[in-house]
Amino acid sequence: MRRGAQHRAHIHPEVFLMRCSLFALVLLAAAPFTASATDVLSYDYVEAGYVKSDSRDDASGYGITGSVSIDERFNLFGSYVDQNSDRFNGVDLRQWSVGAGFHHSVKDNVDLVARLAWNSVDTAQTKEYDGVSAEAGVRAAMGAHFETWALAGYGDVDAGNGEFYGRLGAQAKFGKHFGLAGDVKLISGDTQWFVGPRFSW
Repeated sequence: MRRGAQHRAHIHPEVFLMRCSLFALVLLAAAPFTASATDVLSYDYVEAGYVKSDSRDDASGYGITGSVSIDERFNLFGSYVDQNSDRFNGVDLRQWSVGAGFHHSVKDNVDLVARLAWNSVDTAQTKEYDGVSAEAGVRAAMGAHFETWALAGYGDVDAGNGEFYGRLGAQAKFGKHFGLAGDVKLISGDTQWFVGPRFSW
């Protein structure tokens, strides 16, 4: 089984960056026509749900993510993903990350965000691989009950074998604290999906 973060490129890095950049421009263009949502973009939350990787390995499992604010611009976050390969006798793939994020408001309902994380990828058949990732993009509230984000990033968990990736996501909110979040990460030959409930405060 290949390591989930180490699949070789089938899509050029420029394609990832172009897709995320175009999506970010659409969000910024739409911002003046959406309701002000200063308190909607919370950086204090925990979410858990179903994760699936569409690749040669076809792995699926669960993921947990959390974030907590340090002040008005910085937050800490962490995530854990545990998947089993559907094709290779249930081979277990575990990934975790911890990091820090920065966000700057450019409108009442739009934040520019940047994140830096330490990541680890491990399977029963290989040693543990560690490395860093960095990503930047935009997060926007489309009214009080919906938000979306687009990020472009670069990660390297095996020295010298780094890869570009893109992330797109959205959350539908059902009141002040509860929502349903979805996120897709596009990385060279692997599309990783997440969907699950989020609790914010």
